[in-house]
Amino acid sequence: MGVEIERKFLVDHEAWHKMKKPDGVHYRQGYILNDDKRSVRVRVTDKHSYLTLKGSGDSHVSRKEYEYEIPVSDGKELLKAFTKSGTEKIRYRIPAGDFTWEVDKFLGDNAGLIVAEIELKNEQDKFEKPDWVTREVTDDERYTNSRLAVHPFKDWTH
Repeated sequence: MGVEIERKFLVDHEAWHKMKKPDGVHYRQGYILNDDKRSVRVRVTDKHSYLTLKGSGDSHVSRKEYEYEIPVSDGKELLKAFTKSGTEKIRYRIPAGDFTWEVDKFLGDNAGLIVAEIELKNEQDKFEKPDWVTREVTDDERYTNSRLAVHPFKDWTH
C-alpha cells in the first residue's frame, strides 16, 4: 500500500524572500474527485504529469497515496476535460539535513500563501526546522491542496 507521511508548516515570508533558493517548478493541478475522505488529482509541469489518488489515513500525518506518471499531453487533457477546481503554484525543493523540504508558493486565488512540507519515512522521524519555517499546520485541513482548490486563501478572513 502507498503511504504518504508528511508534515506541513507555514513559511516566514521575509526570511524566505531573502534566502538563496534553486529555480522552482511551475505546477498546475486539478481534482477529478475531491471530498473529505479522498481525492483524485491531476498534476502537470512542463516536463511531467501525474495522476494521484489520496485517501484518509490513521492520522493527519499519514495517509494513503498512489501516484502514477502519465504523459504530459494526457495530463493537460485531463486537466481541461475532467477537473472543476484546482491550484497553481511554484514548488521549490530545499535540502536540509537528511530531508528535502518542498516549499509551495501559491499563485492565483491562493497568492500570498507559502507552505513548506517535509515527507518523512515514519511519523516519529526527528528533523530540524530551518529558520524560515514557522507554525505547523499539518492538522489544519484548510492548508491541504484539495481544500485550497475549493476554498482559496483569498477568501479567508485574515
